[in-house]
Amino acid sequence: MKVALFPKVHEEESKKLAQDVLNFLNSRKVKVVVEDDKASALGATPLASVDPQTIDILITMGGDGSILRVAHQYSHLDAAILGINLGHLGFMADVKIADIIPGLENLVSSRFSIQERLMLEGESSDHHTFFAINDCVLHRARNPSLVEITIHVDNLFLNTFEADGVIIATPNGSTAYSLAAGGPIVSPDIEAIVITPICPHTISNRPIVLTPSQNIRIEYKGHKEAIEFVTDGLHHFEMKAGDQVHLRKSPKTFKLVNLKGIDYFSTLRHKLGWSGKLR
Repeated sequence: MKVALFPKVHEEESKKLAQDVLNFLNSRKVKVVVEDDKASALGATPLASVDPQTIDILITMGGDGSILRVAHQYSHLDAAILGINLGHLGFMADVKIADIIPGLENLVSSRFSIQERLMLEGESSDHHTFFAINDCVLHRARNPSLVEITIHVDNLFLNTFEADGVIIATPNGSTAYSLAAGGPIVSPDIEAIVITPICPHTISNRPIVLTPSQNIRIEYKGHKEAIEFVTDGLHHFEMKAGDQVHLRKSPKTFKLVNLKGIDYFSTLRHKLGWSGKLR
């Protein structure tokens, strides 16, 4: 097994945890390379020195934001990601600090599965291409009031939303911004696309769930300032009045390591603070 480690080394505590991870994997004869700009801090082999096609697992240390950053910045690494959670609210980075060594033991002993989750991709009318693991967000940006966003599904008119914006989310992203905006939680093993308006002017506007085979066309209407199109909170471009984006299910999938003993519903209960008990 060959692992690429993406640590945090700017704080002493997180650097020590990264060193512990590196030492454990080395002790188990796992070949480890480290993100280039952090390799020297750990006395490790840099990622750029190996063939990226030989890497089996990516380990991120941080939170869900760290996973998204690595997945975008290193999209050429076709390997599953294991997230070690150094923060708080993480739905993908579900290995807690206290469970790092038992979790790594499960990893090196092959006690894990790999989930392949739906991703989105698309392009804009002015030739921006993009992909998203969590969501694509159209937001009013500098506009002080609501904007009009028209959505067609398979060339059939769905609605013109007068709102702060619209979120197009994957099941993986249904527990992110879409959830905060009132969208449904969708189990990540379901293939679906969720459209959630952000603060719509009409309270009858509700989230809608589509099949992944449906194509979505979004147009910014009106004559106000440009709005912002953002993917996974990382990449963005402006949309002027009349600009369109086309969205669809990506042929690529987002690969996430699921260790033995960690289940999605347990993570939901813990992260969302649900208090219901089994009776």
